[in-house]
Formats: sequence, structure tokens, C-alpha cells
Amino acid sequence: MKKRLFAGIMALAMAASLTACGGSSTAETTAAAAVETQAAAAETQAAAENAAPAASSDAQVTLKLGHIQNESDVWHLSAEVLADKVAEYSNGSVKIDIYPNSTLGGDRDMAEGMQMGTVDMALIAGVLSNFDESISLLELPYLFHSNEEFEKIVYGPCGEEIAQNVIDNSGIRILDWWERGPRLITAEKEIHTVEDMKGLKIRLPEIKAMQAVFEAWGAAPTTMSWSEVYTSLQQGVIEAQENPIPFFYSSSIYEVCKYIINTEHKYEYVCITIADDVWNKLSAEQQDALKKACADATEYHNTHVADIAAEDLKDMVENQGVTVIDPDTSGFIAIADEVAPKYAESIGYLDLYNKIEAELGR
Repeated sequence: MKKRLFAGIMALAMAASLTACGGSSTAETTAAAAVETQAAAAETQAAAENAAPAASSDAQVTLKLGHIQNESDVWHLSAEVLADKVAEYSNGSVKIDIYPNSTLGGDRDMAEGMQMGTVDMALIAGVLSNFDESISLLELPYLFHSNEEFEKIVYGPCGEEIAQNVIDNSGIRILDWWERGPRLITAEKEIHTVEDMKGLKIRLPEIKAMQAVFEAWGAAPTTMSWSEVYTSLQQGVIEAQENPIPFFYSSSIYEVCKYIINTEHKYEYVCITIADDVWNKLSAEQQDALKKACADATEYHNTHVADIAAEDLKDMVENQGVTVIDPDTSGFIAIADEVAPKYAESIGYLDLYNKIEAELGR
């Protein structure tokens, strides 16, 4: 099987008292001792002030961050790193409260919440394409053939252009990109070629670019909130879903889908996002603290996700009765390549699509 998976004084000040005694020599001795004691106390206090971090002069801000995964998922663990680090870097002036398990709603709900002012931050992936169409180009299956190609685009000029479009068109700011590895299909039946996709009832996120390609493959995609997927598979409402390994593993999808189809049809990301109105209300120091914390959380996430995926896959194959199928992807890719430029033209971003293709040397 070929797998391209990815592998954290205060000191106390002393007080001195002086009692004057009779006799001139005693008084002089006492006075000298007092001077020494006061000097020592001042020195100790200065050392304590230098050792302790200065309290922030900024008013404390509490930000609500939502995501759709559970507390064991790498998203949540990385969000905890983000919360810890921003509290440290802001000297306590920025606090992040994390709301997992779709507590603040699904991806679209959270994006709309950021626009309405009811949600401050969220971990959101391709559903942002419902608020800015340029980012939907990143959702086209087989646009990227490796994680390195994905990184080249999102961390380069095209990625910067897309992030600015998202701010301008939705009022949502992308702070960083978390890499999730390739998306695979999990199904209740074997899939070996694109012909086996015909009529497949598969859950997709609410992303038009993906829907266009899956329909061209002959599938019958349906959109639904992630929180509904397990039950829908269990009840036969759908017979397949697609996601990166850690994402579907943490939701125990292997219990209801015994086949993993190694399509690697999309190299996936999730964005750390913040409402731009909220961002603009932060002081420059708080913004810097949040950017530093995002960098730390991103490093944590991206260095752990590959190892987590490998461990999850091993458990599913060895202990959960899951079978991995390496399909012939040539038919998938040929059809996706036909759909992609037509889709890009239909949303008015053919020039940006061509820039991406040129950056990738195609």
C-alpha cells in the first residue's frame, strides 16, 4: 500500500523595620544596618519585577472558538495549544474558550456567526467557499497531486490573493492553514475504478467545486452536517463519505464503513479564522500575540497529523476490520481535469485557476 501520510517567579519583596536605640555609636551602627537592609530589599524587589512578566495594559478579551470535531481529535488538541500560547504571549489579555462538537453549529453556522458577531473564531475548511468563491478552487479534486503542491500554492502569492478575497467578500480573516493530508473515500462497498462511483450515495461537505466533480464521476452526492454522518451511514441514508484519516477515525466511521478507498483526491486543510471586526478591535500587541500563537499551533498540528494518520490507519486495518483499496485513479483524474477549468470559468476565477496551474508547472 502506498501511503503519503503524515508524522511547553515570582520573588517576594522583603520589608525591614528599624528601632532606634540610645547611645551615638549604637545609633550609627543601627542606621548603617538600616541602609543595608533597605538596599537589599530594593534589590530583591527589582529582581522580582524583572523576573515576572509585565502585566498587559490591554483590556482582557475572551474569544469564542468553535469547531466540529470532538475533544480527542488533533483539531481540538491544536486549538488547546493555540489557547495556551495566546494567553502566554498576551500576558493574559487574550483568552480563547474552545467549543468542540459543533456546539456553535456546523461550518456554515460558524461562518455566519462570525459575520453576525455571535462567533469570534472558528476552524473552518472548504465551506468558506460559500462566502468567497475564489477559495473554492482549492476544493477541486486532483488540483493538487501532493502535499508539496498544496503548500506551494497556499503559502505563496495565490494563497495570499485568496486569503485577501475571503476578507473582502466575507469579513472573515484566515490566520493560518492547518494541513490535514489527503482526503480518501470510505464506503460500505468496494470501489476500484471511477465506474464504481456510479450512483454512489456519498456525503460531501457543502462545497460546490467538489459536488461538480463527484457528479461528473457519476456519484449521487448529498450534503449534510458532519454531526449527522455516522447515523446516516448506519441507517443507510448514505453509503459513503470522504475525509482525511484522522477526521473520520476520531468519529469512529470505521464502525459503519469497512472499506477505505485510497483516492487521495484532495490535499486538505482547515483554516484558523477570526471575524475581521474582532481582529480589528484587538490592540497591535494582542494581534501579534495571536499571530505567534497561531504559528505555534500550526506547527504542532502539522507535525503531528501525519503520525496520527499512520497510527489511526494501522488500528483500523489491524483491529477494526477495515480493508484498504488502492483504486485505479486515472479515470478519476481525467474527468476532474476536464471539470476544473469549466468550474473556474463559471465562477469568474479562470485567471486565478490558470495562475495556480502555472505555479504548479502545468
